[in-house]
Amino acid sequence: MNTPNFGYGLQTGRGRIDRAAFDEGLRAHMLRVYNYMGLGLVLTGIVAYIVGTTPALYVPIFSTPLKWVVMLAPLAFVLVFSFRMERMSASSAQAMFWAFCAVMGLSLASIFLVFTGTSIARTFFIAATMFGAMSLYGYTTKRDLSQFGSFLIMGLIGVVIASLVNLFLQSSALQFAVSVIGILVFVGLTAWDTQSIKEQYADHFDAESKQKLAVFGAFSLYLNFVNIFQLLLSLTGQRQE
Repeated sequence: MNTPNFGYGLQTGRGRIDRAAFDEGLRAHMLRVYNYMGLGLVLTGIVAYIVGTTPALYVPIFSTPLKWVVMLAPLAFVLVFSFRMERMSASSAQAMFWAFCAVMGLSLASIFLVFTGTSIARTFFIAATMFGAMSLYGYTTKRDLSQFGSFLIMGLIGVVIASLVNLFLQSSALQFAVSVIGILVFVGLTAWDTQSIKEQYADHFDAESKQKLAVFGAFSLYLNFVNIFQLLLSLTGQRQE
């Protein structure tokens, strides 16, 4: 991975000042990324809880073909983000991010119909611990994680395809395999994405570019966390009786 030289090798007083300024800017940038991600998760959780615990809302959705639209809508957002992010303004990217988080909440509302509240809460904290540990590793490690990128992306594509196929097959064995492999893939992506977000930052970017970069970084980390949570829940979640 080619890492820009931001003056870390300088030992002069000016070099130390430049490094301190860069480090401060990087910390502010990463904090902005995690704030966006955290607020996105809050929005998702609120929407999921309200819809999942309100019969007047979830019955018209999950007892009709509309459930397929709700379940597949997040994938459409991911594709739009992936192919149009370079041409988006920072404000457009932020608006789409909030819309995506709300739609993801609709998609996740069904977990309140399937799993117990205690199980959902327990799985959330386990997922948060796993995510936090791997993101911290990705941020602090000196090891170049880019060499694992291609492997992780191939694993991600395989997990997505298998998950879509299993929507129709409903195979418990395939779901178990997808869950185990998927957790490993998204845990690895958490560290990889965190390091990538860190290395993409540059202190000479203007405010528009920094905000846009923060939104896309939050989007990547948000996806990793949500998928770790969902896959863990499918493996260990206690179902409603």
